Amino acid sequence: MNILFFLHPKAELAFIYDYHTVRQAMEIMEHYKYSCVPILNRAGKYVGTITEGDLLWDLKEKGILNIKQAENLSIMKVERRCDYLPVSIECDMEDLVKRAMEQNFVPVEDDQHFFIGIVTRRDIIGYLSDKIKGCEKND
Repeated sequence: MNILFFLHPKAELAFIYDYHTVRQAMEIMEHYKYSCVPILNRAGKYVGTITEGDLLWDLKEKGILNIKQAENLSIMKVERRCDYLPVSIECDMEDLVKRAMEQNFVPVEDDQHFFIGIVTRRDIIGYLSDKIKGCEKND
């Protein structure tokens, strides 16, 4: 199965750029109701993932209690616990499922390493569930 079947394209997603501030990232995440978003560089390449937890723990550690203070803090200065590992558009279903077991979503890159979208764990589980139901009907 081609992973493009599952792809949520970049044009339909919220993401942040590596030059955004913590406040901008928080506002984007709040607006789209995302708990985790990809970070891209100016060229459109995937550089990492930021989570609500990353933001909260970093603000706590820095003693920032006022949103105004977050206006000058670069998102790249926030310590991230882990970055979601991307896959190539050419990856197979087995590799995609392995990544999704560890991550809420899997960033997808084209052959030149440009970010093109994500595949969500939810979509993969839904697909596999449908496959199981199909097998049960054939028994």
